[in-house]
Amino acid sequence: MRKPENIKKKNRSIPVIEGNNELKLRVRRIIRLLKTEFPEAKTALIFSNPLQLLISTILSAQCTDERVNKVTPLLFRKYKTARDFANANLMELESIIKSTGFYRMKARNIIQTCRLLVNRFNGKVPKNMDDLLSLPGVGRKTANCVLGGAYGIQSGFVVDTHVKRISKRLGLTKNDDPKKIEMDLISIIPRKEWYNMSNLMILHGRKTCRARNPLCDRCILAPLCPSAFSFSKLR
Repeated sequence: MRKPENIKKKNRSIPVIEGNNELKLRVRRIIRLLKTEFPEAKTALIFSNPLQLLISTILSAQCTDERVNKVTPLLFRKYKTARDFANANLMELESIIKSTGFYRMKARNIIQTCRLLVNRFNGKVPKNMDDLLSLPGVGRKTANCVLGGAYGIQSGFVVDTHVKRISKRLGLTKNDDPKKIEMDLISIIPRKEWYNMSNLMILHGRKTCRARNPLCDRCILAPLCPSAFSFSKLR
């Protein structure tokens, strides 16, 4: 891991008033550093096709990717197509996904979503935001994850809890609403980087910029972060 250089407890390298051009330059430096730290950034969810990524992302709500990955091998052996999920027995599906939490709601959403996929989209996962958002249990975060991860389409940012936290700490947004955070990020980050940067920030949040006791002394972004070393130890 590359070590941050010349870090001081109070970061003086960022101007008190930062113009849009200065902000965009800082963002480009942030992207370069994160790419150095995580050269093969990608979603932690394990999938083989767009349908599997869609189902996995629905299951990941209020659940860790690690837990989802423990459930999906059996799930995807039993249900291979959208039609399989559409015809699934609700109680059997609930039993398989129970450990992901909110399993009753997730099971209903998965069955209803796959019925729509069969009836409206020939069993295929759509490649545009509006169609994805018409599916039960699918919001912008899920849609952006599917479009970026399955199709390579730069539709927006995957704003999860890590992206929200890091965006605020880096001074890239002042908002709390995920959609507003996404709009702030896409206004300063090059489109070609949207999906990759989402994954970079998620990985950075898991490894270094933690919610409690962030590891600022080990953080490659510390010289570029207005929040560096501003956290008291949390018990």
